[in-house]
Amino acid sequence: MSTLKAMQILVTPFQQNCTLLWDEATMVGSVVDPGGDVERILAAIGRVGCQVQNILITHGHLDHAGGAAALAQALGVKVEGPHRADLPLLEAIPSQAAQYGMTGMDSVTPDRWLTEGEGVQVAGHLFEVLHCPGHAPGHVVFASRALGFALVGDVLFRGSVGRTDLPGGDSATLLASIRDKLFPLGDAMRFLCGHGPGGTIGEERRSNPFLQG
Repeated sequence: MSTLKAMQILVTPFQQNCTLLWDEATMVGSVVDPGGDVERILAAIGRVGCQVQNILITHGHLDHAGGAAALAQALGVKVEGPHRADLPLLEAIPSQAAQYGMTGMDSVTPDRWLTEGEGVQVAGHLFEVLHCPGHAPGHVVFASRALGFALVGDVLFRGSVGRTDLPGGDSATLLASIRDKLFPLGDAMRFLCGHGPGGTIGEERRSNPFLQG
């Protein structure tokens, strides 16, 4: 990934991959999907020593966005994403957390909603925004064709795909997002996802049992 480095920080009881990215040359960083455990995220940032410039959210589920407000306040940075269609999910984070007996998770209103085709800075590198609904209505993916790297949230996993049985989910829409938005990125495109290990688009296209036929 050129000088772009990534560290995945497991947060919340859902074992969500909060991702810290930074450029080794400039030490500019970004945090993607800070779902909770903000002190753990801050400690990782301190160990790396990067200057975080923004927080990015792929979608509005509590394990991806529940710590965004507190982290933004601690770092003095803005929150970007997801797509506005996830506003109801972001507003419902405290009540959702209460249902799971979780504390310290807050609703958040992004400083910038994202739409298809826009660009965002990820650790100082320009990434394209792809609107990929199906797991959540406002889910976005961040992709850099130049770096051959994407952050896909809960759209695609190694050997699996995002759940579609949650509010706003739809299996046909999710598969269309993968087919029409992720597959065209090319087989060599590497990705990190919201849970578990990352992979490549090509390997998932060839062997992911949810994407065959």
